[in-house]
Formats: sequence, C-alpha cells, structure tokens
Amino acid sequence: MERILNKEQLTNHGNKALRKDVCEILEAGMQAANPYNNMMKLISLDGDRLTIGNTDYEPIGAPRTGSDTFLLGKDIDRVFVVGAGKGIQYAAKALEDILGDWLNGGFVIVKHGDGVILEKIKVSFGGHPIPDQFCVDSCNGLLEYIKSLSLTSRDLVITLTGNGMSSLLSCPVDEVSLAAVQDVVRIMQIEKGLNTLIVSAIRNQLDKLKGGRISRYIHPAKMVHALLIDCNYRNCKMPGYAGLTRGNFWLHFLPENGTAQEAIQIMKIYDVWDEVDESVRTYLTGAAKNNPTLTAEEFEQMDTRIYGIMPEKGSFVNVAMEKARELGYTPYLVDKNFGLESSQIGWFMANMAMNSDDDDMPFKAPCALFRTGETVVTVGKSDGVGGRNQEFAIMAGLRLAGRERIAVGAVDTDGTDGPGGVFDEEAAAQGIKCLAGGICDGYTFQEAREQGIDLDEVLRNHDTSAALWKLDSGVVATQNISLQDLCVVLVQGKEA
Repeated sequence: MERILNKEQLTNHGNKALRKDVCEILEAGMQAANPYNNMMKLISLDGDRLTIGNTDYEPIGAPRTGSDTFLLGKDIDRVFVVGAGKGIQYAAKALEDILGDWLNGGFVIVKHGDGVILEKIKVSFGGHPIPDQFCVDSCNGLLEYIKSLSLTSRDLVITLTGNGMSSLLSCPVDEVSLAAVQDVVRIMQIEKGLNTLIVSAIRNQLDKLKGGRISRYIHPAKMVHALLIDCNYRNCKMPGYAGLTRGNFWLHFLPENGTAQEAIQIMKIYDVWDEVDESVRTYLTGAAKNNPTLTAEEFEQMDTRIYGIMPEKGSFVNVAMEKARELGYTPYLVDKNFGLESSQIGWFMANMAMNSDDDDMPFKAPCALFRTGETVVTVGKSDGVGGRNQEFAIMAGLRLAGRERIAVGAVDTDGTDGPGGVFDEEAAAQGIKCLAGGICDGYTFQEAREQGIDLDEVLRNHDTSAALWKLDSGVVATQNISLQDLCVVLVQGKEA
C-alpha cells in the first residue's frame, strides 16, 4: 500500500519532474518507517519455542545480551502486549501474526485517525500533541486491563513504545485536572515552542503512569520493552542503555529520574510558573513527593529486556537517500537536530540549494539535501491549522520563488504533521483533517499569488494546511509510526 495518497495532485503542476522525484523519495522513506518487518526479526516462534532477541536492536552497554528462549506453556504461562504510540498497531500486528493462539490478549493506545487492524489486541484512541479526554479514558482502561490480569513472574508482557506516547499515555494525578495539564502543554510546547524533553520533565511529574510508573503495575511479569526507535541514537540524554535508564524522559515503560523540584525550576526558567493553573503549582510543591517516578535502581530489580527495533542502519533516511541516488541525485544529510525553528531551517536549506544551483557550492548539482529530527513552531496565540513540515516547505518555497530547478518536500513519517483540524470543508468531507506535510517549488509563490494566497500571512498565522491544500501541495498520507521528520530539497542541475 502506498503511503502518499494524492500523488497526482502533487505532481500535475509546477516543475512536474522534480515534484515526481520528491514524491518518490518521500514515499520510499515513509515506506521504510514501518515496524512490522523489524518486529518479525526480533521475535520468532517454532512450535512452542519462543525466541526473543536481535543484536542489531540491543542498546549499547546492556547488562544482558543475546537471545532468550522460552517454552510456552512450560516456562511462560501467558503472553500479553501493551503499549502506546502513533502507528504502533503495525508492530502489534506482527506480534499477533507471530504468536497466533499463544497470544492471550493486549491493549494499545494510538492516535485518532488510525484504522483498527488488530484482532486480539484491544485498540483505544487519544489525542496528540495535546492530550484529550480520550487519552485519559484509554489510560484508565489500560490500567484496569493490566490489573485484571493478576500478572505473575510466569507471565510475559511485551510493551510497545512509539513516538507520541507522552501525549497518548496521559493519566493526570487526581489533584490536577486534564485541563490544567493541557494548559501546560499548550503554553510550553505550542505557544513557546519548547521541545519534548523540556515539556516532559513537567508533565511526567503530573501523571499516574508516566516516568516508568506503569511498569510497577506490570511487575512481577517478565517484560520485553520494544522501542519503535533506534535505542542508540539521540532519543535520550545519552545513547545506549545508560541513556535509556538514566537519561530517559519520554519512554514511559522505562525509568525516569526527574523530580518535582526540577520541574518547578524549569517552569520558572521559562517564565511559565505563574501562568499555569494553581493546582499544578500546589501539587508540585506538595503531594508530588509521594508520587515518585520509577528509578533506574528499581527498574533493574525487574526482569526486563530492552530493544530498539528501528535502528538507524537501514533507517527511513538512508532508504530515502538511496532512492535519491537511484533517481540521479547525489544525496547529502545536512542536519538531524532537534528544537530549531522550522521555518528558519526551511529558509536556510533553500539558501544552500540556491548556492548549489548557482555555483555548485557547497554541493554540486544534481543533488538532494536531506534533514531529519524534529523542529519546533512557536505558535503563540495563533489558532491556525498546520504543522512544522508544512512551515518548512512553505518557507523554502517562498525563498525559492522563480527558481525553476529546485523543489522541496517535507513530511512527518507518521503521516500526520501537527494536531490537525478542519482546515477546508472539501478536505473534511473526504475525511482529511491532517496533512502529512507539503511539497513546494520555484513556482509555488506565483501559484499562490494567482489564487490570492499571501504565503507570508499564512506563516505569520501558522495556518499552512488550508494554503497547501488549495495549492495542491499538501501531502495526504496513511498513518504509521513516527520516526521524526523527513525533509528533502532537490536541485535538478543546469543541464535539466
């Protein structure tokens, strides 16, 4: 199944050849962002013999290495799957297919808009990036499900962790309302544009399940934590096992060593302490001390293994770069950082492409410039509908106005760029409320002017989805797991 659903609209205007190549490159990368096959390489079943392990997925410095083998019905009584994250059903589906009748059940929480593909594992839904009541209800359902199992040391629980978990696994403490937590996220992440690391340090302290607390409910069962990321990349404060257990902030089945005092300090540094609801301040200065996160020492007393099943080797970026090479472009990975303002990165990469087009510097055309990671958008009080990849594409398109040999494409690999919403009645009638990103080229600015669309105003209001949709430049895609952003700028070369 193709991930990008509207290729005809995206490629029938502007520089059609370049837009077609951009689509092929994005499609290749998004296809690689699928955990199904990788999960098949982690777990295998031969009769009643279950083998779990793959050295390519092990964190550096893990205290245990190699595969574990169990006889189902003898060493293991029951097997369950639980988890949360965008698109994780594909990993769960692999487990259903591998385990068959040996799988006793499960419960996963995914983002609104995912189609249900699971049969034995219950699927529940929640909001992202701002948690909603569905998240809370789903978490309560997950917690009740785990408690109902009366797990023992002879049970095996496979946990699935995907990007988006920090919103989807939201179960506020009794002293703080969901509305108060939503305000924390809105102020810090949406209005101020702070990254997930900073925001998670606060909301982890306001939750019943985050920060590894959920694993206390699974203990004493054996746990295999399948992370739908590269566990040796910069997903924590440091790589490998040390980062996962002592530098973690968002992988919520694993330990998190933050404190309420640290959360208070962060909020004061960014001048939000006085903006948040009084209940947040009261809780952090009082009752929070009675709700500690799971420590590394406590975690290491549990029977656990950790695997990152989406290693950078063979990653979506490498696959996309190889597709660019097949199409005749020399690929370069320019940036893979977090926390930078999306529109400014778009402007900068457009500049590099223009220099390469004019002077073959810093890269000789034909070339493909790639970036990944996660940028931010400082929205302020705007109520526009859009996303960071859309802002990247539009800003680059503005800078490239009149440049016939350059095109840019940017998507979130999960197929949803931003929270979404009704940005166009026609799109909503087709069930489209969230774009995956956008594609722009040197013709986009003129096309916008002809339709009366002011792209500068669009960026000021962070209302990119409606504009891209009207310009047939908004990418519509199926949903899957999020492995960060995929952005590419193609420079065709003078001979083209």
